[in-house]
Amino acid sequence: MKIYHNPRCSKSRNSFNLLTEKGLEFETIEYLKTPLTKEELKTVIQQLGIPAKDLVRKGEKDFKENFKGKELSEEEWIDAMLTYPKLIERPIVVKGSKAVIGRPIENVIDLIQ
Repeated sequence: MKIYHNPRCSKSRNSFNLLTEKGLEFETIEYLKTPLTKEELKTVIQQLGIPAKDLVRKGEKDFKENFKGKELSEEEWIDAMLTYPKLIERPIVVKGSKAVIGRPIENVIDLIQ
């Protein structure tokens, strides 16, 4: 298992704490310190089963200043998240070939059961 984690985010901390409390072994990737590669991001999007634009945090300053109102292709959204990693929804928990966004935390609970 993996968690793409931002320790400054309460939702991300909640998912991290849930995994810890359950005694599960998992790799923690602080994606703002260790950015995802393009291939990693594409894999995560595929595991989530969503289009790239649905992984974008639309309330972020970087989104509002650079992308609000724009129609981008799948590749362009991926490139945007690589350029501005704060745009990536968090946390993302991966178990095997499946991933979920930990908002709400019930998504993570369903994944680990």
